[in-house]
Amino acid sequence: MSMDVFPPLMFAGLVLVMLIGFPVAFSLAALGLGCGLFAVSQGWFPASFLANLPLNVFSILSNDLLLAIPFFTMMGALLEKCGLAEDMLDSMGQLFGPVRGGLGYSVIIVGFILGAITGTVAGQVIAMAMISLPVMQRYGYNMRYATGVLAASGTITQLVPPSLILVVLADQLGKSVGDMYKGAWGPSVLQVLIFIIYTFIVSRVRPHHVPGVPKEARTLQGWALWAKCLRGIIPSAVLIFAVLGSMGGLPGIDTAVCTPTEAGAMGAVGAFVLAAMHRRLTWPLVQEAMLGTMRITAMVVFILIGSRMFSLVFQGVDGAKWIEHLLSNLPGGQVGFLLVVNVFIFFLAFFLDFFEIAFIILPLLGPVADKLGINLIWFGVLLCVNMQTSFMHPPFGFALFYLRGIADTLFKNGALPKRVESSDIYLGSIPWVIMQLILVIVVIFWPASVTALLDKEVAVDMNKATEMIQSMPDQRNEQRDDNEALRRALEEDKKK
Repeated sequence: MSMDVFPPLMFAGLVLVMLIGFPVAFSLAALGLGCGLFAVSQGWFPASFLANLPLNVFSILSNDLLLAIPFFTMMGALLEKCGLAEDMLDSMGQLFGPVRGGLGYSVIIVGFILGAITGTVAGQVIAMAMISLPVMQRYGYNMRYATGVLAASGTITQLVPPSLILVVLADQLGKSVGDMYKGAWGPSVLQVLIFIIYTFIVSRVRPHHVPGVPKEARTLQGWALWAKCLRGIIPSAVLIFAVLGSMGGLPGIDTAVCTPTEAGAMGAVGAFVLAAMHRRLTWPLVQEAMLGTMRITAMVVFILIGSRMFSLVFQGVDGAKWIEHLLSNLPGGQVGFLLVVNVFIFFLAFFLDFFEIAFIILPLLGPVADKLGINLIWFGVLLCVNMQTSFMHPPFGFALFYLRGIADTLFKNGALPKRVESSDIYLGSIPWVIMQLILVIVVIFWPASVTALLDKEVAVDMNKATEMIQSMPDQRNEQRDDNEALRRALEEDKKK
């Protein structure tokens, strides 16, 4: 066998092991080591090449940036479990409820706010469904709309800073986390606006699908209602702005005073403070948050190790060159490349978690995008927008699984008077997946939605720079002549 045909076979093997369903981290490690031993037996690279693997893995895992993942996870886990979601959904639901589609608007807005706080899709979908789904069913909301808006508003957490996936994308693309966060603000706000516009259209075309809640159903009125809304939003906003602002992740802030790891640590401490302010800081809550953080961190580390084993061997057999040659020659230049890559990521997200896509696929695509002159911050945010859909794909979307589980639990407990059908959950997700794909197209054809909020690059006039460099010897000669004349004048004064 020739080495030229081996990279396509490795890539096909990668797709195959991912479809088997065995844990991806271990499948990748086994595939990488097996292909590496075969490559050594064929003489494509020496055995000493594989000896670099332990050092390679250790150097990646010692990256300080990855420490931000457990800190941000701990921050989100604490805030998710301390009752912020319940308080905000209750107050926002009463504030917007009397308007047609008001409960939908409240779920979308609270989902956006919680996305900047919790960072976990599972906790966000479950928390919002437990509170909002019974209310929506009680007041006659269409169940396909209700389940769709709950699932979609939960998945937006992957795009809203300080999202964990944005940290990973910045690390894999070699870019600043702060810049990645700045770039994500535009698409995340656009996503919320698209959801709100859709809800408004539904309220006008099919008002019986999203009826208003009777005003007499409110338990709070006037300033008391506004006070409850602000009590949930303001402390959370202060924490998020402090965390993102300290690392330069907010538009208009050009200087970072903290690294992402330090900002994550500050956010975790702030989460403890907020939980204490809500009088819900208990040892069981902290223990549960720590266990959740440990699980996510361990998952990320093992995926990273497995993907590194595969990618090292893949690069050793010139797989990177094969990918570059394959994608660089696509018709349509940058747009053609972006369309093909996003279609590929969309279908890959049916089977892979967003962490797996970031660690396995992105190292293969990033160099090609860079060579095509694509802004890597724009490219990373674009892929993040696309990977939102991984939680919404029927029939494998995890957000739909979470929603199915919590709906059954609520029905058994008597909180739901009527069972939510699986067809309502799966069919209800389709319009929201389409809206997420619309945002992908918008970001592709409107790069300013990402780049407009980034720091402006300093333009360098190469002609002027060349003239300055060329004039430097003349300036040095003139300075030398001046120094020599000064020295002679001093010697003559001494003689006199």
